[in-house]
Amino acid sequence: MTGTDHPTDATLDVAALVARARAAAGPDGRAAVGGIADWETFPFEREGLRLRALEDPVVPEPPRRDEDAATCSRCALPDEVFAWTDGTWRLSGRGPVSVPTFVLDPRTHVDLGDLDDDAAGDLGRMIVRVERALAAVPGVGRVHVHRWGDGNGHLHVFFFARPDGMVQLRGLVMPLWTHHLPALPDDEWDAIVASVVAALEAGTARA
Repeated sequence: MTGTDHPTDATLDVAALVARARAAAGPDGRAAVGGIADWETFPFEREGLRLRALEDPVVPEPPRRDEDAATCSRCALPDEVFAWTDGTWRLSGRGPVSVPTFVLDPRTHVDLGDLDDDAAGDLGRMIVRVERALAAVPGVGRVHVHRWGDGNGHLHVFFFARPDGMVQLRGLVMPLWTHHLPALPDDEWDAIVASVVAALEAGTARA
């Protein structure tokens, strides 16, 4: 099979997936919390923790915000609210934030799957540029890059800076931690934003 071939019988059987999950649940309809609660990075204690019961799938899914370019609130934002912009991309660094957090948007109203090969390559290069700029800030241990896409129809990519040495924030649990840590002081955050912008501007000048 080549990279362009797609088997015509491929499908994700959602009903069967839900049935398997419910069959594995306890008498109250809830599955066990599982091993993630024992991870040293998990932000909550196991005692008293329980999963929600699995709900029925909602089909068709409710529309996301900003699906239509004509009414997209992200498209309508002026450049002035972004920390950095160029002809293709806009990077926001708005506070308050508990850890350094940036969001990258394309100017064009597209979602990830809408990108052609050239735009996809440009996105990859832009992700690396932002990651390098944020990783260069003293005190940053690692930069996490996330794209979910469930809440908004305009592509946006998150960058979270894990503080150096805070290994309890490693991996997939970090977005949960960010909701429970106090905000950075305004002057500290402003200086980090200025550093990232300066690095991006320097890269633009070299290009």
